[in-house]
Amino acid sequence: MEYIRNTTEFQIEEKTAVSLGKFDGLHKGHRRLTECLLEKGRAGLKTVIFTFDIPPKQKIGKSGQTKVLTTNEEKAGLFYAQGVDCLIECPFTDSFMRMEPEQFIADIVKKLHVKWFVVGADFRFGHCGRGDIAFLQEMSKRYGYEVEVVEKVKENGSFISSTSVREAVLLGKMEEAGRLLGYRYFVSGPVVHGNELGRTINVPTANLIPQKDKLLPPFGVYLTQTVFREDPAQAFGGITNVGCKPTVQGGKEAGVETHLFGFDRQIYGKEIKVEFLKFVRQEKKFDSLEELKKQMYKDIDFGIKYYANVTEMC
Repeated sequence: MEYIRNTTEFQIEEKTAVSLGKFDGLHKGHRRLTECLLEKGRAGLKTVIFTFDIPPKQKIGKSGQTKVLTTNEEKAGLFYAQGVDCLIECPFTDSFMRMEPEQFIADIVKKLHVKWFVVGADFRFGHCGRGDIAFLQEMSKRYGYEVEVVEKVKENGSFISSTSVREAVLLGKMEEAGRLLGYRYFVSGPVVHGNELGRTINVPTANLIPQKDKLLPPFGVYLTQTVFREDPAQAFGGITNVGCKPTVQGGKEAGVETHLFGFDRQIYGKEIKVEFLKFVRQEKKFDSLEELKKQMYKDIDFGIKYYANVTEMC
């Protein structure tokens, strides 16, 4: 997959099918949209996802430092796995923020040779969101493209949205988040050095420091599954603590610390993905390391039994 970022000077010479949006989380609704986009690719067009490097509302100041379901790197990995030809992650500059809808369309069509736009039913674009589906369709006569509108996905009487996924994650409902996404919610990044306390109590852990804009579930202990970027076919069950480890170092930045069942290799610097399966308990400050150790052994025992049942059902 071609990945174009950090520039507004993008250009594609082939004829393209383009889908535009924020795609935060790349949930089931987004996936239906990209499936329609890939159909255009099978008809001979280059498939392009166009998104901005930050949520536009963050630049405009409507939502402050919005936490995202997927970082830009995670989103790129998901699009790559789906088979998209090109991802354009355009800087959301002042110029783009003030661009009128027709100018935006004219610019995109010219630079990307667009023959199809594939968009969601609530898609809006241009300065203050003045452009809508009706306007996009009206402009097709002038600029020579076609439009396919993909309706929202509905499950159990409700539409799937990034907002609904975010609500599930914030409540620690990881099974619900996974159902809406169509895959398990995850945190990814390189394994970094911690204080190595886990090894002293025979519970070694892999530590991640999530990007500051990544949405984390509530502080607590979770049953997880971890995969390595270099070998995604292998998966390891584990118990993960999300939080600041109050028993040993309260007050520092939040981290994601995972004990992998039956695993004891040095993996510092390795890129891993920690997938959340189930909330186990809230984070707690213990009076001693011995108490912490006993609770961790209980968590691990529960996790091994639960994970064995999960993998048997797969």
